[in-house]
Amino acid sequence: MHSRDYPHLTASVLVADQDRILMVNEIDNGIRVWNQPAGHVEVGEDLQTAAIREALEESRYQVQLTHLLGLYQNVHEATGIHYLRACFIANAVTLVENAVLDADILQADWLPLNALLAGDYPLRSPIVRQCLLDFQAGQRFPLNCIQPMLSLSES
Repeated sequence: MHSRDYPHLTASVLVADQDRILMVNEIDNGIRVWNQPAGHVEVGEDLQTAAIREALEESRYQVQLTHLLGLYQNVHEATGIHYLRACFIANAVTLVENAVLDADILQADWLPLNALLAGDYPLRSPIVRQCLLDFQAGQRFPLNCIQPMLSLSES
């Protein structure tokens, strides 16, 4: 089975500091784009743990999740890969200066929300923009709407 034959489950964080959003700059299919810290959920890893791990690996920030922003779907135009993203709202707790960034990340920066929505920065996918719009509109869901991962003996 090819990786395009099933959805890719990813977790991301939207971290705001007043009107600035923590974003990461990366290359996607040869194009430099901006994204929320995000990445694939590993086998056996729950969504919240994945989001916290990805934030640290891509931005050097230890974060604390506060809400679920939403679940988002998109089929990548160039690759045909179907992505399913759980996006969490989080607070930046600590900048871990010596944390090593993922090799794919060029930089992490705090960018103005209005400039991101105005198209001043190329975004990785329509999901990124929709997350920003939903955040700006005040969309929030409690973290407890996601149940903890069950073990095989509990299912």
